[in-house]
Amino acid sequence: MGAGENRSPRGQATGRSRVWELVLGMQYDIPVVAPYRLDLTVSTLRRLPTNLVDQLTPDGHYVRAFGDQRSSVIARVSQSSPDVLTVSLDGDAGEHTRALALVRRTLGVDRDLSSFYQAADRIQWLGPLALRMRGVKPPCYPTLWEACVNAIVFQQVSLSSASSVVHRMIVALCQPIEYDGTMLYAFPSAQSFLAADDASMRTLGLSAAKLATLRRAGEAIATGALDQSMLEERESPDAVELLRGIKGIGPWTAAVILLRGFGRLDVFPMNDSGVARNLALIAGPEPLDIDGVFRVLGSDKGMLYYHLLLARLELRGNLGCPSVIDG
Repeated sequence: MGAGENRSPRGQATGRSRVWELVLGMQYDIPVVAPYRLDLTVSTLRRLPTNLVDQLTPDGHYVRAFGDQRSSVIARVSQSSPDVLTVSLDGDAGEHTRALALVRRTLGVDRDLSSFYQAADRIQWLGPLALRMRGVKPPCYPTLWEACVNAIVFQQVSLSSASSVVHRMIVALCQPIEYDGTMLYAFPSAQSFLAADDASMRTLGLSAAKLATLRRAGEAIATGALDQSMLEERESPDAVELLRGIKGIGPWTAAVILLRGFGRLDVFPMNDSGVARNLALIAGPEPLDIDGVFRVLGSDKGMLYYHLLLARLELRGNLGCPSVIDG
């Protein structure tokens, strides 16, 4: 990992947003386990191009503010070669080591998926899809809270509807940052969500049940009753049971939290109507022996979940396309 030319930001508040003027900065090269494709990995992470937090620029760069709205480090990531990402960081230099670790975690740079590709080749309908999407890595949300929000809000509703709710929540709780001509939002903290009143959160489209579950999860995280290390040190079945101790988190939600928040590829969110539709899209309408598919994929079955999402995005024309930001 080497530093390039210096470039640090100057922040200035203007109305409800802050403007970051690029003056100096630090640039780092991060090796990745090939094959790697930044565009596919970011598409998997953000779900839809309207995601306010994880943005893909027209020139294919990933841009995100890590931290909170008072103390952010902004990362701009580009793929300079098949096995290297170039990361430019702006913000407190003392936070760069932590920010780089979050970039690596978020973008799954160290994951070796050779066993998944070998297994996918044995499944007639999955092999061609895996070949087209070769290079995608399992992304991880930087914090447990972000993973919880992006699982709980998505319970039993469409991808578009849930994304719209999260979009409105971010706008309501965060001050935007204007950075290099782009409006960025740091993901709101559990504390900022807990400080908001129920009435204002309900106007965002949150049901009473989901609001209550989010509050229970937020309180558990804010008080330390649940933290990232507790889940990291447990095998997936035990981690699922720990998460299910929070009322409102069932098997599907716990699996999404572990998959999207911790890169646990040995879990698969079952009983998902979107997954069922995407399976029919890729595998065909005939009855499918999903248990047989899982036996072939083994501990990499979580990658099937991501590939089904990518197939849907490909069909919609949303795969790897630039972000569409309307705050």
